[in-house]
Amino acid sequence: MNKFLTLVVGLLFAISVVAENKARDIMEKVDARDDGTSMISTMQMTLIDKKGKKRVRQLRTFAKDIGANEEHKIIFFLSPSDVKNMAFLTYDYSGDDKDDDQWMYLPALKKTKRIPASDKDAAFMGSDFSYADMTDKELNDYSFKLVKETSIKRKEGKVPVWVIESTPINQVIIDETGYVKSTLYIRKDNYVLTRAKFYLKKSSRVKYMDVRKLEKFDGIWVAMQTTMTTKQGKKTLHKTILTNSNVEVNKQISSDMFSIRRIEKGL
Repeated sequence: MNKFLTLVVGLLFAISVVAENKARDIMEKVDARDDGTSMISTMQMTLIDKKGKKRVRQLRTFAKDIGANEEHKIIFFLSPSDVKNMAFLTYDYSGDDKDDDQWMYLPALKKTKRIPASDKDAAFMGSDFSYADMTDKELNDYSFKLVKETSIKRKEGKVPVWVIESTPINQVIIDETGYVKSTLYIRKDNYVLTRAKFYLKKSSRVKYMDVRKLEKFDGIWVAMQTTMTTKQGKKTLHKTILTNSNVEVNKQISSDMFSIRRIEKGL
């Protein structure tokens, strides 16, 4: 019996290692997927509260790769009047040796506020996305496990996906992102994250992300409509819809665009 149990435990461990290795390999391909050297778009952010009331914001976004391991992003808020001229700047660094930098310009105060790491799990501009969601995740901050292979329904039909469980390696990552665990749905045909379930560390809440529309521009896949819904049990607390338009990829953008001085100056 003891030998049998040892054999079973060893087999289960081997299966687990294979699942982890395959999941890591998939996530490395997701991370390495070509997303262009730059991107410009017009974005609509629709906020929907638990009573169904909507607020709509118009934004203009710019992103550019700076070298091999750094990306700069900037978001200008165009309307309505209560957010007009606000701007958000991110320096997204690859690697664990440097924390990402984020700043928000508040025109009413004529002040630029740096977002500390302790606040990155907070809601971004009242949406269901957090400040941490505005930057790419470092693979080394997580362990991955392949849960299953299945298909999900999309506009073009059923799409094969890998379902991968992502777990932060320590409490620091949990505190910064606000997520204790995530379930990721990765499309097999293009390695795009198409759906996710994020388990929040507080209030037993869960967030559901869904890429409703995906389009290709010059060989680059771009999420044209993404929803993020916050739930507590079966109750929907809030929902955000991000819709892209006027997308341009691999266009020349001056590096001077991505500065604190520029977000204070405006678009």
